[in-house]
Amino acid sequence: MDYAELKPRLAQSEFRSRFRLTAKDRAYIAAKGWNRIATQARKIVISRLASAQPTNDGQQTPMRGHVVFVAQHATAACCRGCLAKWHDIPAGQALTEAQIDNIVAILLGWLKDQAGDLSYYPQTPDLFPPE
Repeated sequence: MDYAELKPRLAQSEFRSRFRLTAKDRAYIAAKGWNRIATQARKIVISRLASAQPTNDGQQTPMRGHVVFVAQHATAACCRGCLAKWHDIPAGQALTEAQIDNIVAILLGWLKDQAGDLSYYPQTPDLFPPE
């Protein structure tokens, strides 16, 4: 399931639909650039969700502190229980590379949807664009 398919379901959840990016979050995204945000999202997913039995599962994702954490809660990609319920990814098994890629794509989809036009914020050019 991709972000476009998930978005209507998330909108029906009172809890999931209340998450928003702040001006500070948008400024952070503009300053870091999408490639860096994607790298950070991947590292967070791998370190906090990818193992079969994540440490402190159900409590491993703070509500704020990084734009990816906000996106994780908004997209129900915050713990293995939510991944099972919302994304049909069974708990108790390590995430595959394809599942990690899909979760990161969903997180980035939500972030881009929420970030909107970032041209008002100072931006750092990406020194290492993808090839």
